[in-house]
Amino acid sequence: MQLDIINFDGKAVGKADLADSIFGIEPRADILHRVVTWQRAKSRAGTHAVKTVSDVEGSSKKAFKQKKTGNARQGEKKNVHMRGGGVVHGPVVRDHAIDLPKKIRSLGLKMALSSKAKDGSLIIIDSEKLPAAKTAAFAKQLNKLGLTSALFVGAAQLDDNFKKSAANIANIDALPTIGLNVLDILKHEKLVLTADAVKAVEARLA
Repeated sequence: MQLDIINFDGKAVGKADLADSIFGIEPRADILHRVVTWQRAKSRAGTHAVKTVSDVEGSSKKAFKQKKTGNARQGEKKNVHMRGGGVVHGPVVRDHAIDLPKKIRSLGLKMALSSKAKDGSLIIIDSEKLPAAKTAAFAKQLNKLGLTSALFVGAAQLDDNFKKSAANIANIDALPTIGLNVLDILKHEKLVLTADAVKAVEARLA
């Protein structure tokens, strides 16, 4: 598969040969769903918690005597049905992560890349480097390219001017190759790879 390499002015400056084993496979919704579910579950903090009866501070002394008070019999004030008492069956601190084989994760990433290539939503640019960190100027360049929702992927490190310029633009995100993931690819309408990022992605998924 071949795609034009363009610059930020939209002019073609070369050709990129994309590996069919990475950018040309048939996407499967079930694989993508499994990877996204795994990714979202792994990102959950799992720090939600409530106090059970044993966690509530206070005396375990009986609230009042058993008989002749005119009230229903009660035990300690920390019981779950008492005001300020513990919570029964509430959330506890835990890890929400699930297991997913590395081969499935790698296959899901290939399918996400292939889905963008198949839909014509994959763009290759020569470089993400900008002469200055100016958000307004960068926004105008994005308008020329018709990019309103895009994920930019650079090589090992992103250009500082580019990161600063893109930081405050809605629906525009930037990642180095190591951070490329299925969820971010699917969240954006367009996927923009630099020429160096293509080589890095192919080396990572080879």
